[in-house]
Amino acid sequence: MVSAIVSTPINHLIAIALDKAIQFIQVPLGKSIFLALILLALLALLLSLGRRLELAVRLERLGIPTALIAGLVGLTLGPYGPLPILPQSVADIWVQLPTPLLTLVFATLLLGRPLPNGPGLLKPVLSQSLLGFLIGFGQYVVGGMVVIFFLIPFYGVDPLMGCLIEVGFEGGHGAAAVMGKSFDELGFSGGQDLGLAMATVGLLASTVLGSGLIVIARFKGWVASEFSDEEVNNKENKSTALSERIKQLILNLSFPGIAILIGLALLNTLKFLSSYFGDTYQQVINAFPVFPLALLGSLLVRLFLERFNKIAQVSEILQREVGTISTDLLITTAIASLDLPLLRENWIPITALSVAGLTWNLIVMLLLGKVILKNEWFERSITEFGNATGVAASGLLLLRLADPRNSTIALPVFSIKQLLLQPLLSGGLITVLAPIAIKHFGLISWTEITGIITIIFIIFSIYSQK
Repeated sequence: MVSAIVSTPINHLIAIALDKAIQFIQVPLGKSIFLALILLALLALLLSLGRRLELAVRLERLGIPTALIAGLVGLTLGPYGPLPILPQSVADIWVQLPTPLLTLVFATLLLGRPLPNGPGLLKPVLSQSLLGFLIGFGQYVVGGMVVIFFLIPFYGVDPLMGCLIEVGFEGGHGAAAVMGKSFDELGFSGGQDLGLAMATVGLLASTVLGSGLIVIARFKGWVASEFSDEEVNNKENKSTALSERIKQLILNLSFPGIAILIGLALLNTLKFLSSYFGDTYQQVINAFPVFPLALLGSLLVRLFLERFNKIAQVSEILQREVGTISTDLLITTAIASLDLPLLRENWIPITALSVAGLTWNLIVMLLLGKVILKNEWFERSITEFGNATGVAASGLLLLRLADPRNSTIALPVFSIKQLLLQPLLSGGLITVLAPIAIKHFGLISWTEITGIITIIFIIFSIYSQK
């Protein structure tokens, strides 16, 4: 203690004050949400400023996102890293952040730019949806096969582990956290922890592998646009008063907030109505996450603004910045709070499922993606790979690296496709129903059903191109 090394009354008082200050920092702050949020705000500021540095621009040109570097630094400084400076309490709070951050990403997704329309978008959206459903259902197939033929015979794992690739990769931390209660009720007590571990591995793998694929794509000439340093806000580079800028910032932060409130209202309505139906329906709704409905809220807010000619109030730059910062924070905090002891304890099943899931995602992206999507296939495929391996935030991050000028149709097509896919997979209805179906009908039956669906999608995708 500091007070032990002083003797005079004045120094004694100073020492007591210092002791109290140290205790205040170490206990209330170190174990509360306040410290985690302060560090999160600082991290958001550093990520936002860091992306504008020349070194960061060069790294992103090479396909290396700053969020990945920040996450690895955080992992090094985290409670399980070689330099454990960050307390465990911060990691415990950060591991819960992907769900609200992903919700914020979805809430901004359709706000910042005009809603695409016209018959020319119908075919790209359908082909993008086909690719997304093919990857998602295929994850149940490869996950089921790994569990049936390897993990159950040699390690005696729970059959519900066959859901973990889709829950962790496609659904991410949000789906894993929401599905935890369902797993517990079905007797799979470690499901949430394993799902969160799979989600973090998927997020890390999608960022690393996706970045590497972008480097290869630039070398091969697969990308339609090159990286440009002229991505500064030319559209809104107007000289405005500080008060007007603050007003514009507050207004543009309110729009995704309204979208999230709409999502919460819809979810609570569904939960209220679920009490009038059977237990299975209620169980599905109780496990349903809010972020698919926040995406619908984003669409409704944009439609309302366009209908009443208030679209000038929306800043494309600010909406994009909010979504980008949320994406970077999601990736950074998820990697930084990676539970290394849990990975070491369950490294064999996690490794087996991760390798199987990544192999499937890469095969579909590189082989079928080019056939199904054709035009601007790489930008659209890499977005789908990121979404199917590390949720939508990772897909948007990879798209930002592959198409920094937003010169392709990848973003609007992906956004519309999410309205179709998100309510079903990626934490939607199928994600919630899968463990219930496995419990009632068995993993073999569920794998056969999803296998038939996957084969139908493959045949249809090949046939539709003729």
